Amino acid sequence: MAHTFLLEVGLEEMPAHVVTPAIRQLQKRVADYLKEQRVSYEAIKPFSTPRRLALEITGLADKQEDVSESVKGPAKKIAQDADGQWTKPAIGFTRGQGLTPDDIVFKEFKGTEYVYVDKFIAGKPVAEVLAGLHDVITAMTFPTMMKWGTHHFEYIRPIRWLVALLDEQVIPFSILDVTTDRITQGHRFLGKEITLKTAADYEEQLTSEYVIADAAKRKALIKKQIEKIASDHDWNVTIDAGLLEEVNNLVEWPTAFEGTFDPKYLTIPDEVLITSMRDHQRFFYARSQAGDLLPNFISVRNGTDHDLQNVVAGNEKVLTARLEDAMFFYKEDQKKTIADYVDRLKTVSFHDKISTMAEKMARVEAIVKVLAQHLNLNDAQTQAAVRASQIYKFDLVTGMVGEFAELQGVMGEKYALLQGEDPAVAQAIREHYEPISADGALPTSVPGAVLALADKFDSILTFFAAGMIPSGSNDPYALRRQATGIVRITTDQQWSLPVADLANAFIAAEQAANVAPELDQTSQIAAVVAFIKERIRKIFKGVKIRYDIVDAVLGGSSTDVSQLFTAADILTAHAADDNFKAVIESLTRVIRLSQKAPKNVADITIDAAKFENDSEGELHTGIDQVAAAAPQGLNALYAALVAVQPAIADYFEATMVMADDEAVRNNRLAELTRLAHLTLQLGDLDQLIVK
Repeated sequence: MAHTFLLEVGLEEMPAHVVTPAIRQLQKRVADYLKEQRVSYEAIKPFSTPRRLALEITGLADKQEDVSESVKGPAKKIAQDADGQWTKPAIGFTRGQGLTPDDIVFKEFKGTEYVYVDKFIAGKPVAEVLAGLHDVITAMTFPTMMKWGTHHFEYIRPIRWLVALLDEQVIPFSILDVTTDRITQGHRFLGKEITLKTAADYEEQLTSEYVIADAAKRKALIKKQIEKIASDHDWNVTIDAGLLEEVNNLVEWPTAFEGTFDPKYLTIPDEVLITSMRDHQRFFYARSQAGDLLPNFISVRNGTDHDLQNVVAGNEKVLTARLEDAMFFYKEDQKKTIADYVDRLKTVSFHDKISTMAEKMARVEAIVKVLAQHLNLNDAQTQAAVRASQIYKFDLVTGMVGEFAELQGVMGEKYALLQGEDPAVAQAIREHYEPISADGALPTSVPGAVLALADKFDSILTFFAAGMIPSGSNDPYALRRQATGIVRITTDQQWSLPVADLANAFIAAEQAANVAPELDQTSQIAAVVAFIKERIRKIFKGVKIRYDIVDAVLGGSSTDVSQLFTAADILTAHAADDNFKAVIESLTRVIRLSQKAPKNVADITIDAAKFENDSEGELHTGIDQVAAAAPQGLNALYAALVAVQPAIADYFEATMVMADDEAVRNNRLAELTRLAHLTLQLGDLDQLIVK
């Protein structure tokens, strides 16, 4: 007989951003538990609100599946002594299986006799298995945890009730002082306590007490209500997916409503108004069909439309107070010049172990100049990037950003334009923060991209030099995100960015400009390169590049971000070629032998007079062709390496590299080292798995 089971964890209101991940976690944990316990079912339906996490499991089996298996133990020669008596290993093995040595049979496995026992495990009733969900619930993890009462147990919020109902039967277990029952709770203010007769009654009974437990249904209703209001007023309302998700997880019985604010506030930049409505008040903003922001908003109440005008008035009052503050700061900020704000940055700390914010900007200016020269920017791009680097943090000390921290960069752009800065400079100020998340938008302008790179490089180099290197999940200064940003910006712009060489150039430029911090940045360059390569490894993993290709590419000599991506593409594209195995094996042999070269191999001039067969001369010519191809890019380099493979094969057939004559041996090792260094630009091909 198939059963329906209801599990509900009733809680104090959870933060909105936790609700969806929490119900997904609970669903997965329960599914894994049932699989582990050999209990079959048809479907698991999740329910979630700010006050509850619940699952309805349908088509649940009566009991666990029975298990019949033959379990292998120690070899016969270990299980019995010379007299045929059972040894301790045999006795211990059978005891561990809940049996005795009398149950042992011998079976041959790969030519050797082993102890086996045939084991039958009868499935437990499903009610007994479901009691174990106590451990599933208590094992859940959350971004923040709390204790309550005198308990040491931690959870996202205090647990107030538990429902565990198998059809009509309560499955008994307790968490702290809360014991499972058939009683759930309706809406906190509109509903009442509900006694469930059966598990299948859950959703319908909650609806009667003003709780829409199905998050998908609740979200669809909110969206429909917003669209109805927008349509009635001919508004254009963009329903932001993130905001909709958040609002959905704040309510159990949604009722959307409209509100207004004084049109005088429309003189404030749209970004400020939108931030006030969307981010601070969780309102949906409205635009006209022409795209102009309107003095209207839509919000969602957790309740019915009873006394809705009081709710509207309250929300309007709160928004007006925030907009009044914004209007004040907007006017006051414009009374000072950018130079005034930049001067104030001399007293603002970037980090107390590193420098002030003004000193950071001076370093970034030096880095921007290096990047501008390296990337061959034109005069206009260079001037915009340099000017932006001189002022780009000024808005941090404005009143508006002090009140609305989310607008840093945005207000920098607005105020820069108001004070007559070049639009390219203003845009770079806004864009230097991008990307603000792992997959966030990237700078679209060249000056913005250069400033973003410079700012991120400075942060990583100085924090590493100050000993504040991310470890484990600890990354308080978001250096991993900044490193990912460097990689994404570089590949998006298709720029050559040799990290090690440029890092040295950045430090030299800072020292020349007398703006270098009192930190040893040079000693951290190798660590910074490895750190950025790990971000690249994560990106490769996300696009499912073969792990051995990833190891090969990142293990090579190149630190050029774009080259690493190109190398991965080349090896991936050619991995199925008929000659790929032969090429890689030949080049791998070259790399391994080059490791036996003397330390001064770079000082050895290859002497053709020491060649003892024609294959040495042919290989020498082939390597010259590879060296000529390398500056043309990795595709040309790979093609040249493929072309030289027959010469490598002939060379190894005819030549003993490790000759007795030291001069001849070193001459040959120097030749192979030259080819190995060229090959390592593509990657450490020794890491590749070829079949």
